[in-house]
Formats: sequence, structure tokens, C-alpha cells
Amino acid sequence: MKTKNHVFIATSLDGFIADKNGGLEFLNSVPNPEHKDLGYNTFIDKIDAIVMGRGTFETVLGFNIPWPYQVPVFVVSSTLKSVPDNLIGKVDIVNGTPSEITQELNEKGFANIYVDGGTTIQRYLKEDRIDELIISTIPVILGGGIPLFGDLSQVFEFELISSEVFLNAITQVKYRRKR
Repeated sequence: MKTKNHVFIATSLDGFIADKNGGLEFLNSVPNPEHKDLGYNTFIDKIDAIVMGRGTFETVLGFNIPWPYQVPVFVVSSTLKSVPDNLIGKVDIVNGTPSEITQELNEKGFANIYVDGGTTIQRYLKEDRIDELIISTIPVILGGGIPLFGDLSQVFEFELISSEVFLNAITQVKYRRKR
């Protein structure tokens, strides 16, 4: 079994996944009165597990909503020692390189992993561990914030698989890593 690592994320036009204060309000700048899922449900249906950074985990906890994930979540952290009691059995803490984490999850039988969180995505990219990118571009320019992509030591080529427009404003592109 070969594990595939997928990214599903939204950015501003200038490539930021959060504003200068770490805020995500820009994600709601396009009205969505019918609460369309913008391709997320189709994506998440093929996912076996989620790997997210600690910052993303804490952000999700801060939403004050019921735990939104139906698949196991693995939080990458070298300092987090436990998860809230209500998430035991749903969330585990992992530590290691993207290669080590991918191998560990593969050995547990997970084949399609959703990688989430800016730093975590960047770490996976640096180790060439991203197989698919789905990026939804929100039509706002933030002028700064947390970038999706950081410095890389090499060029990573992707091929366009599809593109779609949602709500007549949000462009979503799907890329596959060329190997």
C-alpha cells in the first residue's frame, strides 16, 4: 500500500492562509448563504486520516463546535503531551519527520492522508511528501500573514488535474505531483 498525502486549503490572492494576526475571517468574505461545501465533502470522503500541526489543532478547538472530523486525527507536536478527554480515541499526538509520520501511518493501514496546517504542509513539501494539492483562492489580498508556501531548496513540479469556480468568486485548482 502506498500512502498518498493530500492538501485541501484556501488562500488569499496573495498566497496567505491566515492574516497578519493569524485570523481566518477572510475565508468568509464571499457570501455562501446556501452553505455549499466547495468540494470539501467529496475530498474528505476519500481520506483515511488527518495529519495537522499543533497550531491548526488549537485553531479548530477554538471554533467551539463539535469535533468536525470523522477520521483519526494525528497532531504533529514535540511539546503537546495530551489531548482533551473528549478527543481521546479520535486524536493522537505524533512526532517526527514527515517521512517517519507517513511510514507510521502507512503501517497502521492509512493510505490517503489529509495534511493540514501551514508549517506542517511546508515541512511535507520540503521532504517531497505532498502528492496532491487542492487550493481554493479567495478573492482578497491580505498584504501579509501566514504564507502557504515557504522557502524550498528545490523546484517541485505539479500538473493541473482540474479547476472549478465556486460561488462565482472562488477558484479551486487541483494539482498532482509530477514524479
